[in-house]
Amino acid sequence: MWWERHFSEFVTLFLVINPFGVLPAFLVVANGLDARAQRRLAAYAVLIAFAVLVFFMIAGDFLLQQMGISTRAFQISGGIVLFLVALEMIRGEAHATAPYTANSHLAVAVYPLAIPKIAAPGAILATILLAEDDRLNLIGTIATIGVLALVLAIQFAVLLASGPILRVIGTTGASVIGRIMGMLLAAFAVSMVLGAVAAWLNLPAL
Repeated sequence: MWWERHFSEFVTLFLVINPFGVLPAFLVVANGLDARAQRRLAAYAVLIAFAVLVFFMIAGDFLLQQMGISTRAFQISGGIVLFLVALEMIRGEAHATAPYTANSHLAVAVYPLAIPKIAAPGAILATILLAEDDRLNLIGTIATIGVLALVLAIQFAVLLASGPILRVIGTTGASVIGRIMGMLLAAFAVSMVLGAVAAWLNLPAL
């Protein structure tokens, strides 16, 4: 049913974007800002990430065609990349983020928050692949964009409550959540690769 597919899209995007994984970076760049400035920074980051992901959701297939890349090849490569992202999440690897000292909220919202923290390469790949089934279905595409908007709305709420959330779950709790999401994302990535290979070889679905 349509709601089952879009619920699956929600789970996939939630795992790939991982709203709780952005908390440490946001706290670093927002350190010293007042509440209003933090809200503005969070809003800019989420809106920019939304625009980037919607662009790839709509134009991603066209870009693939122009480059002569088949959907199955992209699905396999995307699954491999997502698996590598999942391994980083499981191992707890993170890239250091410099403290925010600039006057422009927009600049730091673009980098490092919107890109590559929220609209990470894995999220971009996931949006292209999820939109593939609804490429010629306008209503389905709008529904997928709505699912993405819901996930990013949760991301925005998490950023607004970043301080209290991190105080409650602590750094260890955030690390545990990230690792659990990484395990689920790894399983999804393997399923993505096996699904593409099965379709290519006309094998029964797993």
